[in-house]
Amino acid sequence: MASPPPKQTMKERILETADKLFYLQGIRAIGVDTIAAEIGISKRTLYNHFPSKDALIEAYLQRRFVQPRPSDKPPAEQILATFDSLERRFSAKDFRGCPFVNAVAELGPDDEDRTVRNIAVAFKESRRVWFRDLLRQLDVTDAEALATQLTLLVDGSIAQDLVRDDPAMARAAKDAARVLLANAGVKVGSASADKKRTG
Repeated sequence: MASPPPKQTMKERILETADKLFYLQGIRAIGVDTIAAEIGISKRTLYNHFPSKDALIEAYLQRRFVQPRPSDKPPAEQILATFDSLERRFSAKDFRGCPFVNAVAELGPDDEDRTVRNIAVAFKESRRVWFRDLLRQLDVTDAEALATQLTLLVDGSIAQDLVRDDPAMARAAKDAARVLLANAGVKVGSASADKKRTG
């Protein structure tokens, strides 16, 4: 019999609750009072773990800063699979876009020390570098530029899905990524082969 999962610490409970509320309802819309009430603790208890709302926002974004899992799949497959993953995410009822872009858009001028913007830039750059490193394995001539273009396809498909509520935007971005890779000399499977695998 499997052992029960370890009990969450209070700090983890606060962060998990903040994560859910900030992402679904917005950072500005949710105050520490709401988070404390949701958990059933006092504001003082919350502040014992996070001295300010800014500290909680920073911890929320750091929690979302997850690196892609290592994979044995060929580099081109890993790149294209990014868009399959996006399509699945777009189909979820709780999808509200990129938490990093949302945070920068919401906090903008109030982010005086640029903490939020710096975390967002670091996250976006980590994704671009992940693409670049895979492209270098494929001996692409200008891996830097193509990595940037692929990142733009990811962000563009997220924006389009938010506006249109259409997960097919990820498929359109994948088709565009396939064209970019082919133009860079990378052998990629056809879109029809993908449909056969998933259909």
